[in-house]
Parts: sequence; structure tokens; C-alpha cells
Amino acid sequence: MTLPATGGLPEGPPVRTRIGLIAPFDLALDDELARWIPDGVSLHAARTPRLPGPVDLNLVERLNDHDQILACIGELGAIEPAAYAYACTAASFVDGITGEHALAEAIRLAAGVPAVTTSGALLAALTALEVRTVAVAAPYDIVITERLVRFLAEAAITVTGYGSLGLTSRIWEVPYRTTAELIRRLPGTGAEAVLLACTNLSSYDLIAPLEAELGVPVVSANQATVWAALRLIGRRAVGPGQALVERT
Repeated sequence: MTLPATGGLPEGPPVRTRIGLIAPFDLALDDELARWIPDGVSLHAARTPRLPGPVDLNLVERLNDHDQILACIGELGAIEPAAYAYACTAASFVDGITGEHALAEAIRLAAGVPAVTTSGALLAALTALEVRTVAVAAPYDIVITERLVRFLAEAAITVTGYGSLGLTSRIWEVPYRTTAELIRRLPGTGAEAVLLACTNLSSYDLIAPLEAELGVPVVSANQATVWAALRLIGRRAVGPGQALVERT
């Protein structure tokens, strides 16, 4: 059967700019990341190989394996992403500022297009908001959390206080109320923003109400990752009521 030249059929398929998402093996929040994506852009994920063991410093260091990360570019290359994001907070800050820069540059060189890591995206987000002091909330154990505090200090970000949930698995299951209470109990005063770490910690629906409650921006790992990746292709994130999205 031959379709008529006209007849109410839509134009299509739609043209989309693709972003390649390099994810750690246990990322469970692809659907949340996609909530910040505007029309005309699509997110496509490839995962690093599964690693046994709890989410501790040893696992985080093993996740920062450049060969495994760059192999994901080979998996995604056929669809020609316009930019890449490495969506793991801890593995991108574990080796400090120098390590984050080296990882981002390795991805850019291998892919031939712009790239960002989650930790680099968090720093870019704080810069865009003109924030130099933060309170940090993290789901990790205290050792990983303190490594994040050290990373921020290297970037001249002052941490007024920090708290962690001490989790070593299934972080994606943390209820919103648990995350909100962790943030409300953060020690220290005078923070210009709250930084919420980990791409496996749900945050989209928390950000706007917590910003209204606390009176400061709440910058999450997932929010910053997508925001920064979209900036690489000249697009804006979708996040009603979220300071990072609406002010920058």
C-alpha cells in the first residue's frame, strides 16, 4: 500500500540532539536524569562493567577506571552524541581536581566532542550561581563524604558543614523525607547553597520545595550533570522552581 503524499501524517521522525551518558554499573535513576531534558534532546546511556562489593572508597576508586569509562564511548559512538556526561559523582572527585580534569579531558579526546563529569558539573553550577560556601549532604559513608569535602576545598569552595547517611548499597531507594531530614540537620550556618551528592540519590522533586523552605539554592548531582551537559550543546534544562535552571 502506498500512503498518500498528504493526509494528516506528522512530519518526522523528530530531529533530536543526542547526549551520551556514561553511567556507573549501578545507576538506577536514568528516568530522573531524563526529567531535566527538554524537547529536541535525548539521553542515551552506556554502563561500565559491574563490580562486586559495597559502595566504599575501594569501589569508587575502581569505578574511576579510564579504560572502562572510555569503552562506553565505543558503545555509544554509532549514534553520534553531540556531547558526553560521566554521571558518577564520587568516581569523578575521588582523585581530586587534577583527577577530574584528566578524566573529563580523556573523554573529550576519545569522543571528539565536549564532555563533562558530574563533579565538574557541580563546580560549574556553583560558579554559575556565584556560590562559594556550601553545606554538603551525601548518602555515602563518611570516608567518601570527606573526600568530597576535600575536593571542594581544592576548588576554593568552603564547606560550612556536612552530613552523610552512611549507605553502601541501594542508594536509589532513599525516601525523599530521609534526604530532606539530612539536609535540615546539616551542621554549620551561612551556606549560600546546599550541595546534594550522588547520581543515585533522587532529587528532582525535592529541589524546588527545599529551596523555598531554606531560602538558598539546592544543587544536586543529577541536576548539575544534565544542566552542564545541555550547556555544552547550547540548550537549557527543564526544572520549574529550581534556582540552577531558572537563574543561569
